[in-house]
Amino acid sequence: MSTPKNTLTPQYFDDVYGANEDPWQFTTSPYERDKYAATVAALPKQLYDSGFEIGCSIGVLTHQLATRCRSLLSVDVSEVALRQARQRLAGSPQVRIENRMIPADFPDEPFDLIVVSEVGYYWSMNDLKKAQQQMIDHLQPGGQLLLVHWTPPVPDYPLTGDQVHETFLEKTGSGQPLRHLHGQREEKYRLDLFERV
Repeated sequence: MSTPKNTLTPQYFDDVYGANEDPWQFTTSPYERDKYAATVAALPKQLYDSGFEIGCSIGVLTHQLATRCRSLLSVDVSEVALRQARQRLAGSPQVRIENRMIPADFPDEPFDLIVVSEVGYYWSMNDLKKAQQQMIDHLQPGGQLLLVHWTPPVPDYPLTGDQVHETFLEKTGSGQPLRHLHGQREEKYRLDLFERV
């Protein structure tokens, strides 16, 4: 049995972004473009009061979420990536871009939308469960939580996208804090939408 892997460090991401400004081709990849379109299309409300995006990277999805939120807090562990995000969102005063490591530095404010896109598998299972509880605790009743993750396994990553989503699905059903509203699986990613009971 393999040893559980630790959460990836900020240095890991700074090194990746230091070597390539857009290492996952967020700005150019048809996969990313189509996935972002599906992500935004999955949001049931036209406008949210207070959104929280965990793992905003260089701000490509952030830019699209900004049009759907009166206020949006977007965070990442990599200051190198955040420099690009701040430039990209310079014309969106409703967006705050902050360097935070979740779950250690979870913001103490309520949200009616939380988006976790391509970040959950960077956590250890222990940190994923801590972050999950914090998300549930800070999500307003009727607030929505959207998860989107690449599903093929990546050797560097502590978890797979499926492990992340299954961990949240365990919090649905009778007596649980989340309701599962929508799920879809594409060739290389899955998307699940939850609502706080």
